[in-house]
Amino acid sequence: MRARGRREFRARPIGLIRSPWTEARGTPIQPVFADGTRGQVVVDRQHREALTDIEGFDRLWLIYWLDRAGACRPLVTPYLDDRPHGVLATRSPARPVPIGLSVVRLVERRGCTLEVADLDIKPYVPCFDAWTGRAGWVDGAPAPTTRDDGRFGGDPGPEG
Repeated sequence: MRARGRREFRARPIGLIRSPWTEARGTPIQPVFADGTRGQVVVDRQHREALTDIEGFDRLWLIYWLDRAGACRPLVTPYLDDRPHGVLATRSPARPVPIGLSVVRLVERRGCTLEVADLDIKPYVPCFDAWTGRAGWVDGAPAPTTRDDGRFGGDPGPEG
């Protein structure tokens, strides 16, 4: 598929992630090294209903803006190696678009606050990120649907 040109992407945060880490130095480099580090995800009150049934899940994906990342550097030397790699092949926050993605463990929900553990800021690496556990209501779903059936709107596709 060929891109038709660059378009600007705008997003509005729906909450705030609170972590005990205030500086990069000393922050665990992987969730497996976070050793249960606790933090909170405070979701704006207007989205409270959107949290319904989230308590049934062991792990959550967090997508966030790396607001303290330095300027993009195309080549970086990651912690697990002693030679440079392209920044997009690493977990460095010095990215062209500083968006983070992390899997965290859900400890509890209190209103619009999610208490989470294993808080970190890294992309997916199977030997670090292959989590198993409860999948909330999905565990009891009668039959998985593997194709979009139009229930969320958007492009109805060639048959719709």
